[in-house]
Amino acid sequence: EKLHISEPSNAYDFGQIINAVNTNKDKAACADLLTITDPKKLPVLLSNKLEGEIFLIFIQSLEYYIVGKDPGLVYQHLFYLSKAERFKVVLALLSKNEKEQVQQLFDLLSENRNNQYSLEDLESLKKVYEL
Repeated sequence: EKLHISEPSNAYDFGQIINAVNTNKDKAACADLLTITDPKKLPVLLSNKLEGEIFLIFIQSLEYYIVGKDPGLVYQHLFYLSKAERFKVVLALLSKNEKEQVQQLFDLLSENRNNQYSLEDLESLKKVYEL
């Protein structure tokens, strides 16, 4: 059954949706969520709930469903995701394989680049992601 995604109004709602998405490993639903969520709100909506599994499903959803259509949105999400409370902790715990997935998304961002971000922006964001 496809998850019905509506825009979360607060961190609690967002958390509920994320848990459902994560339980079902539903990348398409996660992509829907990321498409309707303002990237600037991400740190607040995630609150202190960012975990490795959630981080990875975000990365995979952005890669599989969004980067080809809207690389600017992907850049924004990656930028604000890096401002989330547990970002550094999650990053430190990523395996080599998981880091490669993140690198792959950055590669796609430089290939699909549009005028919403420069290569310099991308390079400095890569440093934040320790790539």
